[in-house]
Amino acid sequence: MAKFDSLVVTGGGRTLYWAEQAAIVVSASLLVALCARVTVPLPFTPVPLTLQNFGVLLVGLTLGSRRGFAAMTVYLIEGASGIPVFNPAGPGGIAQLLGATGGFLLVYPFVAALAGWIMEQGNRTFVRACVAGFLAEVVLFAGGLSWLAVITHSLIQALRFGLYWFVFAEIIKVMLAAGASTGWQYARKEHS
Repeated sequence: MAKFDSLVVTGGGRTLYWAEQAAIVVSASLLVALCARVTVPLPFTPVPLTLQNFGVLLVGLTLGSRRGFAAMTVYLIEGASGIPVFNPAGPGGIAQLLGATGGFLLVYPFVAALAGWIMEQGNRTFVRACVAGFLAEVVLFAGGLSWLAVITHSLIQALRFGLYWFVFAEIIKVMLAAGASTGWQYARKEHS
């Protein structure tokens, strides 16, 4: 009977662990949904200026590669199913995934995973977080601009719509996400 009791406690601990992880992943997807609400439509491009990318970077840098990937996959599933988690400037649902911002959205799991993976490879410093954020942004813009080039049939037009107007804002987002992530890690370590 003692063996059975220890298995039940161990099994219950695993259930609690997985429930906690699921709550973290879903909460992270909702954080990105809240960031998506901060949107500034720009009249000269179908791609709005939004805090979504900041949220994706923050999730990846803070949660790591696996949970970051999982959270962004959940986010895409939520959005594709019609839950209003994408930026409100777009049509929502599958139509948004196939629209001008679809390339950016579809690489979010990979962006978060890369940022998280780089952070997992060493000390969680601000510099490492900035490098991780920058490299993750390269993946983000490769996916987004590739899709825009397919839609517009022009790489030049894709760059005009999806890159030039956003570079400065993305640098700020990378710095803020790096600062918030490393600050969170530092605060957590201090309270442990």
